[in-house]
Amino acid sequence: MDRIGVVGVGIMGTAYARNLIASGFDVTGWDPLEERRDALRTMGATSPDSVAAVAESSDVVLTALPTAAALHDAIAGDHGLVAGAHDGLIVIEMGTFDLASKDAARMAVEAVGATMLDAPVSGTGLQAEAAEIVVYASGDHEAFERVRPVFDVIAARSFDLGPFGNGSRMKYVANLLVSIHNLATAEAFTLGIRSGLDPKAILDVISAGVGSSRIFEIRGPMIVEDSYEPAAKLRMFIKDIGVIGGYARELGVPTPLLDASLPWYQRALEEGLGEPDAAALARLLEDLGDVER
Repeated sequence: MDRIGVVGVGIMGTAYARNLIASGFDVTGWDPLEERRDALRTMGATSPDSVAAVAESSDVVLTALPTAAALHDAIAGDHGLVAGAHDGLIVIEMGTFDLASKDAARMAVEAVGATMLDAPVSGTGLQAEAAEIVVYASGDHEAFERVRPVFDVIAARSFDLGPFGNGSRMKYVANLLVSIHNLATAEAFTLGIRSGLDPKAILDVISAGVGSSRIFEIRGPMIVEDSYEPAAKLRMFIKDIGVIGGYARELGVPTPLLDASLPWYQRALEEGLGEPDAAALARLLEDLGDVER
C-alpha cells in the first residue's frame, strides 16, 4: 500500500498528495490541467500523461473530482482508470455525487477486477491541508482495513459506514447542515455589522456561546477579514445542494431550509462570487444590506 495515486489535484487533491508525500508514500498524480501536474512534480510526486498510467503504478488511487461527468471520464473514458486497473487495486472515490454516478463508477471498476470504496469527506481545503478532515467510507470492509493507513495520514478520523453508498448518504446529511450554516453565518454577521458591531467581536462572542457552529468558527474569520480565499468554493455548494435535494425528494423528505438557501447561492454565483469561498455569501448580503465596513 506504499504506492498511492491521486486523480484530480485541485484544493482537496493537492492537500491529500502533499500529506501523503510528507508521510513517505510514493505518490503519482494526474489532473487535466498541466500547471497542476507541474505543481505535483514540484512537490515530489510523479505525474504521467493519463489516469490509466496512474492506476498502473498504484496500489490505491484516490479520486478527488469536481463533477460526476469528470468522474465518469476519469474512470471509463479514453485512457481512464479502468484501462490501467489491475487485480488488488483499490479506488477510493472521495467526491460528493449522486448515488447513480457512484454506482456506475463502482461497476466499471469492479468489472476489471479492482475494488472501489465510496468515501466522501467532511471538511474544507484548509482542514485537508492540516489532515483534519473526516472520511465517510463505505463498501468492502476488507478494503477499508487495507487502506486505513492512508486515511490515517490524510484525515483526523475515518468511519466505516457499511454497504457502498452509505458514505454518500452520510455526506448528504453533513452537507445539508453545512450549506445552511454557511448562509446562516453570513446572515448573522451581516446583521451584526450593519447594526454597528465590530466583526471581530461578533466572532469572539458568538463563538463562546450556544449560537456558534463549526462553520461559524471556520468561515467567521474570513468574514471578519472580508477575504475569501477558497477553502471550499461557493459554486461547489450549488452542485451539492442539487444532489442532496434530489435525493431527499426521492425519499419524500422535506428540506425547507436547504431549499430556501439555494436561491442565495445562485444569486451569489450570478454576482461573480462562485470561485471564492462559500463565506463570500456575506459579501452578497452586505451589498444588499448597504453595509459599509
